[in-house]
Order: sequence, then structure tokens, then C-alpha cells
Amino acid sequence: MTTQAIRETAASPAPGTYWQWRGQSIYYVQAGQKRSGRLPLLLIHGFGASTDHWRKNIAELCNDFDVWAIDLLGFGRSSKPDWQYGGDLWRDQLHDFITEVIGQSVVLAGNSLGGYSALCVAAQRPNTAAGVVLLNSAGPFTDTKVPTQKSPLQQFIGDLTRSVLLQPWASFLLFQYVRQRSMIRKTLSQVYLDQSAVTDQLVEEIYRPSCDEGAHKVFASVFKSPQGEKIDVLLNQLTCPLLLLWGEADPWMNAKQRGAMFRQYYPQLTEHYLQAGHCPHDEVPEQVNAILRDWILALDPVEASSANEL
Repeated sequence: MTTQAIRETAASPAPGTYWQWRGQSIYYVQAGQKRSGRLPLLLIHGFGASTDHWRKNIAELCNDFDVWAIDLLGFGRSSKPDWQYGGDLWRDQLHDFITEVIGQSVVLAGNSLGGYSALCVAAQRPNTAAGVVLLNSAGPFTDTKVPTQKSPLQQFIGDLTRSVLLQPWASFLLFQYVRQRSMIRKTLSQVYLDQSAVTDQLVEEIYRPSCDEGAHKVFASVFKSPQGEKIDVLLNQLTCPLLLLWGEADPWMNAKQRGAMFRQYYPQLTEHYLQAGHCPHDEVPEQVNAILRDWILALDPVEASSANEL
């Protein structure tokens, strides 16, 4: 299926429903049929995105797999309580969703922040993950470099900036600025290689959840929450197959450099570099869908047919 055909098929996102978790409403989408010997696939969006961002993938992959997509707490159509957000929270949300709703171990596929959350699940809740796919995954590695000495002025400016952004009024004003449709479009244009993929529909899908009550506090939590577990630590805990997909034109991260760091700690991984930006699943969906399909089908069929019933 060509990219254009996928875009036309996925013009209207699949309808979803809600699951109650810790007193909060969590939105998710399910498409396709459960197939014997084939693992379910759970798709996890990045920061500011939602299940809508996977519409081009769901439309095609549901022909081969039982496909699920979920809005992380704080994003999309899910509730946005004033909580502390981070990898541990989303790890627990995803683990409980797999256990309570899907009912068997899955292949997790996540973009950016969703990739980091997927890795947290696969590494720290291994009974729910039969494989993990990371698309331009976010998350910190342990800094092994000798820290450079900052001047007193640099230290002062850095501390001042952080203290200002921790103020509710400052993070609220910044949120109101970056959530404007014009700013969303500008940001997307910077991180997408194919500008034709930056559509009015995509902008609206990111803008709409920002109007929800509590959305600005979720945004502010980026500056307040402690940094999560390091990627290298998680990779040392990981036991399932790992696939990395990189949009190598991503201006937010050096894909080749990060890929080398992943290989250092998990040399048995599989990886592909694509001509795309930060969101390859949305920009070159036909390539991502084909790689995902072939990789999942190549996983040990015995493991797939006897995937953990949870």
C-alpha cells in the first residue's frame, strides 16, 4: 500500500473507547482480529500526540494483527489529572492495560516518549512484553563524559531559567504560546522531512487535546518531574527482542549516534534507518508498516503461539 493510499484509508481515525485506571479515563483504540500464533501489537504515541498519530499504521497493520493503541495519561483523549508524570507512571499504566484489557503479552511499539515508556515496560515488567519496537525513542543515557566546568554566570543563568520555568505562571504562558496552531505547524515542519505530511488534520489532532482542562499542568510536569531510569540501565534489564527504527533526519536527536549507544548495551538488536524525521511511522508509514510486519512475524512462532496469558 502506498503512502497516499494509506493516508486516504486513514483519513478518519478508528473509533475508540475508554478504560478506567486509578480513577481516570484512559482512551484506547482496537482494530483487527486476534490470530493464533500472532502477537498483539500495542502502539504508544509521543509527547503531545495521541492514538490519532498512529492512524496510518492501524489502517494497514490491522489486516495482519490484533492492533491496539492507547493515549497515555495526560495526553490525547485520556484524563489529565494534576499528577507527577514520568516513565514509572506510564510503565504502570501500560502494564495494567496489557494485563487487564488485552490479556496476553504483546509487542510494544513506541515513538519518542512512547518509546521510552515502552522500554520501561519491556525491561521492568517483562511478563507483558514479547518484543519492543522503538521509533526515534526518547530517554537519557548515563552520562559517562567528564562534566564540563560551567562559569559562575552560566550556572546562574541555568539555575534562573529552571527556577522561572518551575513557576506555574511561567510554564502556563509558555504552554499557551507553544500550543498555538501556528507554532504546532512550525514545530512539525522542523521535525518532518516530508512537508506534505504536515497536514491541517495532523495540526488539529495535536492542538485539540491541549484545550482540555489540566493540559497545561501536564506540560508543566516536564520541568518538575525527576528524570526517569537511564536507557543503558533498562537495556541491561531487557530480555526480549528489540527493533529500532530511526528517522535519520530527526533534528532533535543524532540517530546514528544514539543507535550506536543502543548497540553498545544491546548488541543483538535489529535496526533500520529511514529517510524521515522524528515520526517515521507517520511520515513513511508504508516502510514502517512493512518492517514492523516482517519483524513481528519473524519472532519465534513458538513464543508467539504460547505468549503469556495474563
